[in-house]
Amino acid sequence: MATPKDVKLFGAATSGYCTMVHHALQLKGVTYDYVEVDLKNKSEEFLRLHPVHKKVPILVVDGKPIPESLVILQYVDETWKEHPLLPQDPYLRSKVRFWADFIYQKMMPVAYTIRSTEGEARNKAVEEFLGHLKTLEDGINKDVHIHGPFIHGEEPGLLDVIIGPRKTGFRRLEQMLAGVKLFDKDLTPVLCSYMDAYAELAVIKDTELMLSQYAHA
Repeated sequence: MATPKDVKLFGAATSGYCTMVHHALQLKGVTYDYVEVDLKNKSEEFLRLHPVHKKVPILVVDGKPIPESLVILQYVDETWKEHPLLPQDPYLRSKVRFWADFIYQKMMPVAYTIRSTEGEARNKAVEEFLGHLKTLEDGINKDVHIHGPFIHGEEPGLLDVIIGPRKTGFRRLEQMLAGVKLFDKDLTPVLCSYMDAYAELAVIKDTELMLSQYAHA
């Protein structure tokens, strides 16, 4: 397959889903143009790209739009082979996909509930979220982890890309919860270690700096 020549990412600087795609492209060394989408006033160009959900992110490769962050991440990994995000072993790859789906289907909806509710509903969501975090930590240690600073070992992989950007978002949630810790080194020491290592990567710091300029514009 020929290497794509024209790559454009439509996203929003405040979206963790978009940040994951930025990180994947940067880790792969892909050159791309970025278009910040005004979520309150979406352009006709953007709406034409994905008229079904009308959500960011959308990756456009040689004129062809790819929506949905998890789909995009796997497309990026299949298209640009350098610095693979998924393991080569099919069984291990299936485990990574399982835990990626767990984060999307179990954890992210509960995080939204925490953000959008109050009182008993929020307290219940926090308890559920902490349980999911513990399940994720135990599952990754059992199924996926290879010795190294990242989940996949010496280089960050798909789960690092999905979990890493969540650190900032979940810290914002903690500010709403009056002292409740969602990421606690006593509860999930290994996940915290992964996220700390990921945040220290130069390419991740550079991307975060770039996105902060859009977020505060």
